[in-house]
Amino acid sequence: MIGKNATKGTILGGTCINVGCVPSKRLITVGTFVAENRKERFSGVDYRQVKLNYKDIAEEKDRLVSDLRDEKYRSVLENLENVTYLNETGSFVSRNIIKAGAKDVGAKNVLIATGAKASVPVIKGIEKAKYLTNEEALSLKKLPDSLIVVGGRALGLEFAQLFADFGVKVTLLQRSPRVIPNWEPEIGEYLAKYLTESGVRIVTNATPVSISTGNTLKEITAQVDGKETTFEANEVLFATGRSANVGSLNLNAAGVQLNERNFVKVDRRLKTTSDNIYAAGDVTGEPMLETLAAKEGNVATSNIFEKAEREINIKEVPSAIFTYPEAAMVGLTEEQVIKSGVRCSCSPVKLELVAKAAIIGDTRGVIKIVIDNKTKKILGVHMLAPHAADLIHEGVLAVKFGLTIDDIIDTVHIFPTLSEGFKLAAQSFYTDLHNLSCCTE
Repeated sequence: MIGKNATKGTILGGTCINVGCVPSKRLITVGTFVAENRKERFSGVDYRQVKLNYKDIAEEKDRLVSDLRDEKYRSVLENLENVTYLNETGSFVSRNIIKAGAKDVGAKNVLIATGAKASVPVIKGIEKAKYLTNEEALSLKKLPDSLIVVGGRALGLEFAQLFADFGVKVTLLQRSPRVIPNWEPEIGEYLAKYLTESGVRIVTNATPVSISTGNTLKEITAQVDGKETTFEANEVLFATGRSANVGSLNLNAAGVQLNERNFVKVDRRLKTTSDNIYAAGDVTGEPMLETLAAKEGNVATSNIFEKAEREINIKEVPSAIFTYPEAAMVGLTEEQVIKSGVRCSCSPVKLELVAKAAIIGDTRGVIKIVIDNKTKKILGVHMLAPHAADLIHEGVLAVKFGLTIDDIIDTVHIFPTLSEGFKLAAQSFYTDLHNLSCCTE
């Protein structure tokens, strides 16, 4: 195992544990707690002022990352039999030889799993500008007064709300007409509304053209609806996608090609253009999810050693955005189904129709199921709700195993729960939910 970590101060674990899911979701959780206290959702409760010490919050986050890195990576690696770990950067000499520092390592088979890093657009002034990516943003020990987030997909939305919840003045610039343009329009529209209500200023149709750094403020000039507009803030965070960590691999020596987006090109069985070399995880491109990377690694090694010929089905892989409320999806969107030539039906259901949402005092959200109109088979599930990332898995099983809305309706759900919303969304294809009492079959 050859893998020197490019992330400063870390040895093992990659993006998720060090500068991704673990630290960001910890800060999001704390920020959500602070924001929820401000809302004073319930009467009869004395809401005392929450005082922030961000330095302590950040240091506690760092301890959590360190503990989990030791528990889930270092200790696991130490207990793996027949594994030698080299803390070096690997570089292909040929298809079967990799240089790791001063040592040449030979292997019959190779798995590339070097991940990805933040990608920043090439705009005027970017070479001299001081800006943040996810790594620097998660390393801050002091909150800026103001922040510009460039990018309105999952990463940008999460960081925008995170900092807004901590009291930072946040402006988000999104190039397309709406945030998360590849998601269902209803999810993006409602989420943008909720983020705006939480204090995030969202500017769409905004394409950055230049950036400059002053004494105290940074400036970004963007084309907004065809006109140049300048935005100022203490910090600028780029959440504009990721690029593969392949620069030092010398892939040409191994006959490994990149695809049109400069990620390692693989087939459905994760084999590269070189017969003995496979690739898994973020280095192969979207979707970039830790659990999918683990699945791909498992599939790739099964195909290498067992000739299993296993494949990855992206349609059954869920995605989530950890704003609050959370967004989650699996399968196809309405637009994708229509383009495939299938006649579909869709029935968005507002969360206010779910009793548990009223009970917890948070009715923000919507659930949308996309089905084949002829067979009633569930082709896609799209959610915006508190804990949607937990709720989506019933939808994942429905898509994976070809269940119909009748299968969901026939399944008893616990009342009152937010997960009951999935059954209600299935029932909505047959009846007006406003005319149903609780738990009606």
